Amino acid sequence: MEIVAGRALPAGSRWDREVLARDVGRLRLAAGYDLTHHQGLELIFCDPVFVSCPQAFQDPAFRTPTDEETEGLARFLGETPPVVVAFEAEAGGRDAVSCPIAAERPDILPGLVPRHPCAGAAAPGAPDWPGPPLPTD
Repeated sequence: MEIVAGRALPAGSRWDREVLARDVGRLRLAAGYDLTHHQGLELIFCDPVFVSCPQAFQDPAFRTPTDEETEGLARFLGETPPVVVAFEAEAGGRDAVSCPIAAERPDILPGLVPRHPCAGAAAPGAPDWPGPPLPTD
């Protein structure tokens, strides 16, 4: 499934999607057929300038952005973004939601990643905060 010209997602069942991280430099989406245990793909949008998607969604159907979406983003941002990706997805409501994302580029990282590491194993990647974990109560 092609998400932008020349960049396609690998074949496979990846019904569940979830935003792993959203900050100034990147938007990381996890994808898999059951995100409670592991993810099979990570889709990273580098330097996102516009994101309109829910925290978790299912069954996205990527499509070419409409001219109206691209022109609206160019007016809103003051310039045409390098990459505009659009998809429709189920997000728990009655109707599918339209989700445009404008960014510098997408990176596609296939591979099985456990969602909850085994006891005693180091969690993948560096924490998003300096210091010890925050209290949960």
